[in-house]
Amino acid sequence: MDSDNGPKKSKSKTPKTPKESVLKQKSPAEFFAENKNIAGFDNPGKSLYTTVRELVENSLDSAESISELPVVEITIEEIGKNKFNSMIGLVDRERVDEALYDDFETAKAREKRLAKEARAQEQQAKNVSLGKKVKEPAAPKGMKGRGDASFYRVTCKDNGRGMPHDDIPNMFGRVLSGTKYGLKQTRGKFGLGAKMALIWSKMSTGLPIEISSSMRGQNFISFCRLDINIHKNIPHVHLHEKRDNKDRWHGAEIHLVIEGNWTTYRSKILHYMRQMAVITPYAQFLFRFISDVSDKNVTIRFSRRTDVMPPVPVETQHHPSSVDLLLIKRLITETSKQNLLQFLQHEFVNIGKSLAERLIGEMGPEFTPKMAVKSLTSQQIVRIHQLFRQAKFDDPSGDCLSPAGEYNLRLGIIKELHPDMVATYSGSAQVFEGHPFIVEAGVSVGGKDVKQGLNVFRFANRIPLLFEQGGDVVTRTAMKRISWNNYKINQTQDKIGVFASIVSTKIPFKGTGKEYIGDDISEIATAVKYAIQQCCIQLKSKIVRKIQAREQQERKRNLSRYIPDAANAIYDVLKEVSQFHASKKRRFEEEDANMLQKVHSRIITKDTLRDMLTQYVEKVDYEMAMEYATQSGVNEAPKEAIYIQALEAEYNFIDFTSSNFVFRLIQ
Repeated sequence: MDSDNGPKKSKSKTPKTPKESVLKQKSPAEFFAENKNIAGFDNPGKSLYTTVRELVENSLDSAESISELPVVEITIEEIGKNKFNSMIGLVDRERVDEALYDDFETAKAREKRLAKEARAQEQQAKNVSLGKKVKEPAAPKGMKGRGDASFYRVTCKDNGRGMPHDDIPNMFGRVLSGTKYGLKQTRGKFGLGAKMALIWSKMSTGLPIEISSSMRGQNFISFCRLDINIHKNIPHVHLHEKRDNKDRWHGAEIHLVIEGNWTTYRSKILHYMRQMAVITPYAQFLFRFISDVSDKNVTIRFSRRTDVMPPVPVETQHHPSSVDLLLIKRLITETSKQNLLQFLQHEFVNIGKSLAERLIGEMGPEFTPKMAVKSLTSQQIVRIHQLFRQAKFDDPSGDCLSPAGEYNLRLGIIKELHPDMVATYSGSAQVFEGHPFIVEAGVSVGGKDVKQGLNVFRFANRIPLLFEQGGDVVTRTAMKRISWNNYKINQTQDKIGVFASIVSTKIPFKGTGKEYIGDDISEIATAVKYAIQQCCIQLKSKIVRKIQAREQQERKRNLSRYIPDAANAIYDVLKEVSQFHASKKRRFEEEDANMLQKVHSRIITKDTLRDMLTQYVEKVDYEMAMEYATQSGVNEAPKEAIYIQALEAEYNFIDFTSSNFVFRLIQ
């Protein structure tokens, strides 16, 4: 209360009327731009890795689709700040207010830092004088601000199918449009391909992507420069034209400039390329990193080892046990079949005519084989779905899948790791929730650039999985469920490579990043364990035979070592006995007498005995080697020539001799 003016009335505030909410929509491109971590674009380093991965996998798919042995060239070129600014037409500007910037260092902070460095140098000099081991001084941390990004031009060129001229803008500039959305084994994880790389390019640099493409037989190259309208999810084409194709090249070449971090993800990118060369030994890869600093340049060629390619995965129908209500409705909308009987037969696997008729009879009296499938009500569709979940169906065959194959997996492991020994196994098709899957495995011991202990290499639909390894079914199986000692393998001392490749029409990834396969799926966990065990059983027999061969060699060395001493000792005894025999102090039997006579007359000497013992040791070793070769089938083991006697001697013949046999051709 105010004593002078009396009580004041408080003004009542009129509540603001809330703004009317406006319904907004997001395009798919806008959604993925805001949630880029879902597609593997968590940070600049991971974005560079994911861009490389998406471009390489697209190139492999493109070449394999026309049964062409893939040739993929990937180049990462580091772009300095000045060069990047000139690319976008930005003029460099000198700083006016230094304290405004994140990397500004005050005089006090600089003085403190220099004092700390001086103390470190003094301590290092003191350690040197005392003879202590001195660590290399750590490189001073750069004062790089948040705004100083690193930019890279990524180029990927292949010899694949190429793209139709008119389809290029939509194939790159419209998210969730493409040719891989049927039910089949595919390399991609989200169906985004290079589109997400284009979105990241748009977000981080603003520069458009450039595509050159030509299809087989075309006399022109399609060139397109475009970016994407994020909000409308449509391509923004800068240039789209046809150019002369003098070399009759076919394939695609993609250029884009993105923000990235080569330093932190260098090892991941190189590991990815190496593992891709393991699972795809029929492809030829050339990887280059180019920098203004020549010491940072990298050039690695992964050569082709075989021309045997796996078959192209084929699209298949859905298994009845794997569909949901939404999918059944979509299939009804898209089907070209008129009645229910035809729909069941042709839109699902493992439903023949007789089974379809039995299913329709079980659905109820309101269902008939000839009823129009488009006339089904929501309640009737629910009834079909319920029956699909309860009825018993044969498992899908897995014919639609395209595993790498034991031959290719073994070649890839040998080519990239150079192991001392390797074993591979390819399982038969199995089923998880109506989707077929095949597990292939390999186990190697020893090798080049392989660390001691377990080295796990994981593949899903023939692409390497490098992240979130700890929770993966393959890692957990190798670490916890395999008793390596039972197979004569030392889990900590030996260099062990464990390879597992899973292919399926639906890989059950865990997590938003789709980087690992969960350990909670019993069908897959059992199949992975069995495949690895089969490899270990093969290796155990090889290791046991190798140990036996080593023991035989050691036995031979030991025997050979004592031959001179044994020969001298035996000769001295025989010489003394021969003197008794010559002086007739003791008489011996005829055979012994002959030998003693030879010793006395020096026909048998120490050298004679030494040669005889050496021949005996060689004979024993030869017989053991023959037995070892028979068991192991090693070509380097000694062999004996075996000839088959002709029934009639007058026949003329020609012998064809190999290291394993002689083939006699009778004329």
